[in-house]
Parts: sequence; structure tokens; C-alpha cells
Amino acid sequence: MSMSDPIADMLTRIRNAGKAKFKRVDIPGSKLKVEIARVLKEQGYVESYKFIKDNKQGILRIYLKYTSDDMSAIYGIERTSKPSIRIYSKNKNIEPVLNGMGIAILSTSKGIITDKQAKKANVGGEILCRVW
Repeated sequence: MSMSDPIADMLTRIRNAGKAKFKRVDIPGSKLKVEIARVLKEQGYVESYKFIKDNKQGILRIYLKYTSDDMSAIYGIERTSKPSIRIYSKNKNIEPVLNGMGIAILSTSKGIITDKQAKKANVGGEILCRVW
């Protein structure tokens, strides 16, 4: 069965694994998903990640991060731009997530970066998802 939105599937797997208190989650791999995982690690939302090669597309293994009282570091994660409705934003129009408490992950000409990095680099792009 083909999947129409693999990014939404990735975000849903992360959200569900966090609610179920799993230590790690395995996701079918791709370069875009690895870059999203890199941004999540840089921003402190996940502990770490690694790409495991196999004879197919590979597996992206993400190790989730929890607070001292066993709450997930990711309080909320949602897909913004969808295959049916792409959402693009210019640099000036990128709005902060929860007044700067969260991040938006964008696909830009400079690669996959956060909303703050996009404003600093003066680039816009497709808003993939929001995390808080």
C-alpha cells in the first residue's frame, strides 16, 4: 500500500510513541525525514537518531526524550503543509509558534531549518510542521 503523506506518518509515529512512553520509534527512512530528525535533535526535542541501512529504503530510528517527571519533551507536533494544500511563507510572514516557545520546521533553499534560522538567513519556504 502506498502512503500519500510520509511526513505526516512520521510525525504521528513520534506523537504516538511519546504518549505510549516508548524509548524509541522506527520509521521508514528518507533523506527528508533524516533532516527533520536532525532539526528535532538540534532543538532538544529528541535524544538522538540514527539511520539504519537495509536492503530497502532504510530505517530511521529516533530515540525519544523525556523530562524528569516522565513527560515527553514533545508536547505537541502537527503537520502544517500537506500534499493537498502546500503552505509556503515568505521570511516576513513566518509567525512564531506559541509566541516563540515552539518551532516551525521549514523546507527552504538553504535546506531543512527552523523558523528562527529562516528569519536569520532571510529565506522563506514551505512550512512542513510545527513542534512545541
